[in-house]
Parts: sequence; structure tokens; C-alpha cells
Amino acid sequence: MFQSVWNLKIVQVLVTMRLEALLVFVCVSVWSATGHRSAHETGHRQDTLKQSSPIFRRSPDMTKSPITKSEQLLRIDDHDFTMRPAFGGPPIPVGVDVQVESLDTISEVDMDFTMTLYLRHYWKDERLSFPSTNNQSMTFDSRLVKKIWVPDMFFVHSKRSFIHDTTTDNVMLRVYPDGNVLYSLRVTVTAMCNMDLSRFPLDTQTCSLEIESYAYTDDDLMLYWKKGNESLNTDERISLSQFRIQKFHTTTKLAFYSSTGWYNRLYIHFTLRRHIFFFLLQTYFPATLMVMLSWVSFWIDRRAVPARVPLGITTVLTMSTIITGVNASMPRVSYIKAVDIYLWVSFVFVFLSVIEYAAVNYLTTVQERRERKLRNQLPCTCGIVNPDQDMMLTTCYSSDVDPNTTGSYGMPENGGGQERIMAQLTLAESQRTGRLKSTRGYVNIWIDTHAIDKYSRVIFPGAYTLFNVIYWSIYS
Repeated sequence: MFQSVWNLKIVQVLVTMRLEALLVFVCVSVWSATGHRSAHETGHRQDTLKQSSPIFRRSPDMTKSPITKSEQLLRIDDHDFTMRPAFGGPPIPVGVDVQVESLDTISEVDMDFTMTLYLRHYWKDERLSFPSTNNQSMTFDSRLVKKIWVPDMFFVHSKRSFIHDTTTDNVMLRVYPDGNVLYSLRVTVTAMCNMDLSRFPLDTQTCSLEIESYAYTDDDLMLYWKKGNESLNTDERISLSQFRIQKFHTTTKLAFYSSTGWYNRLYIHFTLRRHIFFFLLQTYFPATLMVMLSWVSFWIDRRAVPARVPLGITTVLTMSTIITGVNASMPRVSYIKAVDIYLWVSFVFVFLSVIEYAAVNYLTTVQERRERKLRNQLPCTCGIVNPDQDMMLTTCYSSDVDPNTTGSYGMPENGGGQERIMAQLTLAESQRTGRLKSTRGYVNIWIDTHAIDKYSRVIFPGAYTLFNVIYWSIYS
């Protein structure tokens, strides 16, 4: 009986273990089914998200498939890309647009300018068409450019130019399924600009950048602006220290070469207006001040030689320095510039102020010499009549002369009044003629050297002011 009870317990334990195992199995099965369904729904939602988002709309990575290599997809090996598209047919249209990134330097000495720009070409090459279900383009770098045909553009009258290569060649090629091609590159070019400096620095310059095909005439390649004047875009932040950019515009012309023929040429014109304020501070104001400084000598006593002579020489040398400094930064042109006219006229005014003092000093010396000669030849009676002498000199000064101011020169001077030296000579009949004559002859000597300075104080400023009015009315 005890054995029977033990066997029954064993059976119960086994049944319980089997039930637990079955329960665990059912739970695991249910959990697995639920997780698989959730994962399937999650994957379905991700697929839906990829289809609805523009980021995930691209086709699968085609570069992982060996049959979708770019050369094979574009069939580069099946065509001769040394020939232009549609060779033997009508000329291929090549549209161009430009975005000016910066206008770096404008040099009057070298007569050139430096510009950095994005140059883009548009054309259609059916040899590069490829099948596509979503009409997506493919973008390549400079490595593919060397394997296909591209327009051979160059810059006419350029001195230096290069394609930027930091951190890699700044070249982009974009090919569309229908064969349309976009070819873009970033270029810095230094080109010639013929400047007319006759109105410098009050001038306006117009420079041009010219683009042309080197090998293909207008029979093979038709070059044109893709959107007219809208094909030229500029950065609003472009500025120059010496110029103000007034406008950009484009034109198209035909260029003829006697040995090769006619070529389409594209022009980028830009007009520059020079800032005048720098030259006012560095050239015009100093020159004007030197001229005005030379006028100070007109108010200095003519006998103060150590004061007037160094002042005149200093102003002349300063004007020479200003003229030399301006010409050092300018090209050696064979015509007269506007700044040359102003500086040389100012130099002439400064030089004439020195000549004016030389004239005053010379006339004063001549007057003194003449007076000494008269005193040596004729005895001066100082108003006392001596009838025993054949000749009498009466020296009188006008009432507006102070005899105490004559100084060592024997010449009266009083501020703004006239300086007069009057010598009245009474000549008796000479005994050699044997004739007696009661009539007296009078010789008046009147020299006013101080009046030259007085007139110069008015004439010099008036003439220079008139010159400035005419100059700025013509060139401004």
C-alpha cells in the first residue's frame, strides 16, 4: 500500500512538470508571434517614412553594383569624346552664367584687375544620356571631366588665371538622364583693363572680362548668356577701398581673327567710380595749404630776408614732394591728368610768391642805390638855400611820412600808407654854356615798392580761388 501511494505522488509530480512546460511553451510562442508582428509593422512604417521623406527618396546606392559603374552607365568607352557633340551638324549651343564672388584689386600702374568668379556652362550631349526611372542627375568631380568633352573656354586679354584646388579641384560636373550637362568651376583671373586717367582721381572706369572659345568658331559652338543680364550675379558684400561699383552688365559680340575666323565672345562689363575723399586728404588739401602758406610772406616786412626766403623755399620743396609722391604711384602716361593740373598750378602759385619777393627786394635795392648816387653827386642843403652853389637839392617827405621810421635805409614806412621819396632838384645854368637862366627844372622820383606786396595780398588769393572754381566745375 505504501508503494502504491509513492507511485501516485510520482505520477502527480510528472503531470505537474508537463503542465508547466506546456504553459512555458505556449507563452514563448505567443511572445514570439507578437514580436515578429511588431517588427514587421515597424519595418513597414520605416519604409513608408523613407518613401514620404525627400531625404530617403534617392535610389539605392548604385555604386555597390559592379554593372552600374559610371563609365559603363554613361557609355564613355562607346563614344569618341574628343569630338564635340553633334559633330558635322549645326553648332552646339553652350549657355553661360557667372556669379562674381569677389573683385579683389584694381591696379592703375599695371592697368589690370583681379576677379574671383564661378563660371558655369550648360549644354546637351546625348552621348551622356542614361536610363533612369526617377529622372535624377549624377554629380561628379574633376576626374570625370578629363574623360568627356567640355567647352574650351578661355579669358581674352587675361594675364594670369587659375582654378582653385583647395582642398580639391573646385570643379563640378552634373549629368542629367536626357544628356543635359552642367559644368561649373571656381576661377580667379587677372585681366587687362584699359584705363583713361585724364580725369584722375575724379574719374570713372569701365573694365571688361571677355570669355571666348579657343578652338571652336561660331560654325561649331554658339556661345550665349543663358538668361541675358540675369546670367550675371554678384555678391552684395563686394566692396573696394578706392572704388564704388556702380553697375554690372553683359553683352555678346563676334570676334574675328584673320587666320581662324569668327568666334562668339561674351563680355562682363563693370563700371567703377573712384572715391575722392582719400585724395582730398592726401593731395588736394596739403597742396592748397602750401599755396596759402606762401601768401603769408606778403604780410612780412620785405627787409626780413631770413623770414621770407626760407618760407618760400620750404613751400616750393613741399610742393615738389607732393607731386613726386603722387606720380610715384601712377603709370607713366603721356597725357596730363587732372591731379597734375591742380598740383602744377599750385606749384606755379608757390613759385610766383618767391618771385614776387625777389622783385620787391630787387626794386628796393635799385631804389636805395639811386638815392645814394644822388646824395653822392649833389650836396644836400636839407632845405637851406645856398645861392653860391650852382646846384641845390631839397629833399622833402610828404606829410604822411614819419621821419623817425626811415631806419638805416633812409626810407620811411608806415603800415598801409604809401612810401614816398621825393627829391626836388634845382638845376642852375652851367657856366660852360655861357648862358644865364633863371628858370629852374624839377625832377620828381616816385617809387612805391610796398604797393607790390599790397596788391599781391589780393591778386594771389583771388586768382587761386578763381582757378579752384573753374577746376572743380569742370572735373566734378
